[in-house]
Amino acid sequence: MANYVPSVGMEVHAELATRSKMFCRCPVAFGGEPNTRVCPICLGLPGTLPVPNRAAIEMVLRTSLALNCKIAMRSVFHRKNYFYPDLPKGYQVSQYGETNPLGYHGYLDIPTSSGGIKRIQITRVHLEEDTGKLMHLPAGGSGVDYNRAGTPLMEIVTAFPPDIQDAEEAKEYLQQLRQILLYLGVCDGKMEEGSLRCEPNISVRIEGAEKLGTKSELKNLNSFRSVQLGVGFEVRRQIATLEHGEKVLQETRGWNEQKEASYPMRLKEAENDYRYFPDPDLVPMVFEESYIESLRASLPELPLAKVRRYQEALGLSTYDAGVLTADRDWAIFFEEAIALGGDAKTVCNWMNSDFAKLLNDAGITAAESKVTPGHIVELTKLIADGTINGKMAKEIFAEAFKSGRNPTDIVKERGATQMTDTGEILKIVHSVFEANQEVVTKYRSGNVGVKGFLVGQVMRQTAGRANPQLVQTVVSEELEK
Repeated sequence: MANYVPSVGMEVHAELATRSKMFCRCPVAFGGEPNTRVCPICLGLPGTLPVPNRAAIEMVLRTSLALNCKIAMRSVFHRKNYFYPDLPKGYQVSQYGETNPLGYHGYLDIPTSSGGIKRIQITRVHLEEDTGKLMHLPAGGSGVDYNRAGTPLMEIVTAFPPDIQDAEEAKEYLQQLRQILLYLGVCDGKMEEGSLRCEPNISVRIEGAEKLGTKSELKNLNSFRSVQLGVGFEVRRQIATLEHGEKVLQETRGWNEQKEASYPMRLKEAENDYRYFPDPDLVPMVFEESYIESLRASLPELPLAKVRRYQEALGLSTYDAGVLTADRDWAIFFEEAIALGGDAKTVCNWMNSDFAKLLNDAGITAAESKVTPGHIVELTKLIADGTINGKMAKEIFAEAFKSGRNPTDIVKERGATQMTDTGEILKIVHSVFEANQEVVTKYRSGNVGVKGFLVGQVMRQTAGRANPQLVQTVVSEELEK
């Protein structure tokens, strides 16, 4: 069999987190009774005129800057003409052209499995309106819910020829892009609700061939896993098609999650089928350089840059830095703890283990919990200065999580300070030795493994309050006498 090289172009649609639709004041929300968030404008009734949503335009500009794009200082809306039941006007307001979209000629860096960085070129970031949603009616037949029609929609398209060459890279690109959108606050990233939708365009060619193969576009991918599985399946399907001497069709294919397989939907249209032309109802958008620079200055530190800083400045591992930055609020919590004087590695360990488990068990986020960054820092300092040990800290933290009280107050109330007096611990060790003389004899006869039992008995008699390291030292010294 010949050696085939895949190429994967990515089209990502992100519903913008605005309060109202793109060209009218109808509210944006998920679900609800069909056709209750509509008006003459988003239904495309005759005689209506659209008014652009300034917040949506600004969100696309900020995203374009975050993706290292050039900004179109003069940009116009186009009409993309096609007839489908979920498109009430008979056309979709979108943007067309090489340098007309709000953002163009950018890139996104993604980490590779080998530990390096790969640059994915982006052709454009443009603004358009979403369509309605076709429905199967309980009594039979079909209907259309136009609640979603007119919702501000940002489309991010990778360059041609594509830089992405396999399913893993496609998944990583989408994950990195979603993180950026969440950090910017422009999209909620809920793929299961359709507010972030990905449509990979997959083709294969024989290695060394200059011309790319015929592409197929995948629809209905609502998770990172679906993207990875879908791209992988299409690559294998197209290779098998070519190996059987058949042609790959340029078509749109759906994804069946249960069967983990794609299926044909329709032959894919060409660009000239849409008959793009400038929308006569919408004036051009013209921006000043000072406005664009103010947006650039407002950008937050983005995920990949934050990962690098955590590794280089704070000494965290790639894994720890990745977990902390996976969610913007989680990263903010961590940084607030560091600002209060917490040790980076220690705070990270408590957040990514005990705190994360308690949050997961309770089904809440860090912002919804009673624990603050101050709680974490106070707890770690109590451990560091020897006031409590690790075992006690876990119990105290669980109580702080439940009640919201400060760890110091809980320690004082319980009288749970750590025992660090060597003389006091020595008395308990002698008591344990007297009660377990057979075990002591075994140790002195060469069975050194029983020392753990003796240490455990000392810790038990002190209700876990004794300093574990000090207990280990005292027990060892007494056994060797």
